Order: sequence, then structure tokens, then C-alpha cells
Amino acid sequence: MEIDLSPKLAKKVYGGDGGSYFAWSPSELPMLREGNIGAAKLALEKNGLALPKYSDSAQVAYVLQGTGVVGIVLPEKEEKVLPVKKGDAIALPFGVVTWWYNKEDTEFVVLFLGDTSKAHKRGEFTDFYLNGSNGIFTGFSTEFVGRAWDLEEDVVKTLVSKQSGKGIVQVSGANLPEPKKEHRDGMTLNCEEAPLDVDIKNGGRVVVLNTKNLPLVGEVGLGADLVRLDGSAMCSPGFSCDSALQVTYIVRGSGRVQVVGVDGKRVLETTIKAGNLFIVPRFFVVSKIADPEGLEWFSIITTPNPIFTHLAGSIGVWKALSPQVLEAAFNVDSATEKLFRSKRTSDAIFFPPPN
Repeated sequence: MEIDLSPKLAKKVYGGDGGSYFAWSPSELPMLREGNIGAAKLALEKNGLALPKYSDSAQVAYVLQGTGVVGIVLPEKEEKVLPVKKGDAIALPFGVVTWWYNKEDTEFVVLFLGDTSKAHKRGEFTDFYLNGSNGIFTGFSTEFVGRAWDLEEDVVKTLVSKQSGKGIVQVSGANLPEPKKEHRDGMTLNCEEAPLDVDIKNGGRVVVLNTKNLPLVGEVGLGADLVRLDGSAMCSPGFSCDSALQVTYIVRGSGRVQVVGVDGKRVLETTIKAGNLFIVPRFFVVSKIADPEGLEWFSIITTPNPIFTHLAGSIGVWKALSPQVLEAAFNVDSATEKLFRSKRTSDAIFFPPPN
């Protein structure tokens, strides 16, 4: 049975005055379950607070829009309060407790992509809130909570029931901790400002997130990259040669994508646009062509230091094969093989639009 690889948009799960939480469902995007991947998005309005929680999945968070604050508590360590902005990627290993806050007028939007291989449900995150109407301590009896916190029963009832919001609340005038820039060190990397790993004139640019520039992704077990493809440029057909899945969120622009799988069968040909999420199965070959306004995407790859093989361009695998093998493989004469080999001698990964 073939799996539907069509890109999908996230759907709202819950929300209120403070903002909304969206997620992609494995029932609509089957590759989430197949690849053990979760995907969700948080959008906070002004004074919106995403209540403290932890998840059953290691994740990479990526700030899509605005500026905000994230509080991160690593197991048995102090709270770090980070200022974050568009382009920031934050690695969130297992066991971390996080809260998110937006004090600005502009909506603050964060993407979450992660590994659900140890989660309660394949292909989706399960979050555990510390407080609120669905908080952990609403399930314990007042006796247990009182013993745990060393508080009288009436105080316990107030603490547990006072916050009636679920997941996201609005806290106008709240005196929350001020973020510290030094807390960003080792916790986040801005993919829009980091040194480029690939830069092709009129083609595109890539920043790769790995254990070298953000060691914490080693604990998460995921790598990531931000790719910006110029107008009408092409991304070379390629595949992950270390059996990793590639989960792609379209940040900006639009374009066309084709994916080819087993037996040379094209399994996806469609238009992609901002807000779409799609997943390329292991070893399948994918290529994209941007529309005139360009195309930008953020991907996680299910290994902290991904390796890709490209099938075209100056570093394409064809360039490494001997002429005799190519002539025999394509069943062509040497003149045709030489013409083939003479092309794309300087363009790697991204190809500018034809003149």
C-alpha cells in the first residue's frame, strides 16, 4: 500500500486569548507515524504565555516569526531564560521543562519538530503540563499534593485550581523573568545569521545545524538545516545516504517538488507553499524548483550529523563514475557521455535559473 506523501497544513488543537497550538496529524500525514516524527506549531499573541510543560519527545524548535522569551529547565539544573527571535533554532532534549512568552505586539510563532520513537503515540507529541486545568497536579489528591509540597489543604486547592486556563493563557502585566543573552550560549543558534555552509550565487544558501555549531542536538538525536533557494533556482536531486528521514517545513515562498522512489517511480509531484509540511522517505530522491519569488524551508534530519548524496552538479555522484561505466550504463557513445560530463562543472547543489 502506497503512503500519501502530499504536503499538509497544521490544524488547531487548542487555544484562547493568549494564542493557539497547532499540530500535524498522522491520520492526515501518514509519514509522521511511519517515520516516528512529530510536528507542531505554537502561535502566541501579545502577553501570551505557554504554560510550563515537558514532552515525551526530543525536539528542535525553530522560531518562524517575531521575538519572544523561552524558559528552559534542564533536569536537575537551574532555569535558563533566553531571548529568542526569528531564525533561532533551539535543541530541546528529553526531560526539559519549557515555557514560552510573547510581550510584543507581533505574533510570536515557533515550529516544533521531533522524534516520537519513545513517545506514547507514534507520529505525535504528548505534552505534560505542570499547571493549568490539565496540569499534572490536578490528577493527584490534595493529600498527595499537600505532602509533596508541605502545604495545608486549603492552600493546595488554591494552587491547583486557581489557573483555569489550558496550555496557553494571557498574562497582561505579569512580572516574568527578564531574558539573559548569555543564556543563549550553547542553547540556540540563529540560522539566518550563522556562517553559510553553502552559498551559490543566484542559486541558494544553506546553514546546517549539527553537533559542531550546537552540541545539544547530539542529545536530541536530530540535525537540521535552513535552505534558501533563489527565485526560479533548482535544488539538485539528492537523497540522505545514511538512512535518515528528511522532514521539511516551508517557511516562505512557493515552488514545485518531485520525489522519486523505488523502481524509478515518481511518488510525489506537487506545488509547495508556506506552511506546508512534508516528509521524504529514506533513500528516496527529492528535488525542488522555486517559483520566481524564491523558496525557503527548514528541515530536520533524523541523525545529528546528516550526510547527503547529490545526483547532479559538480559534486554529483555521476562525476565520480568512470566514462566507460557511464557509456555502458546509459547505452550511449563517448561523444554523448562527454557532453553529459561537461555540464554542471561549477554548480553544486543549487542551479541558477536558465538564462
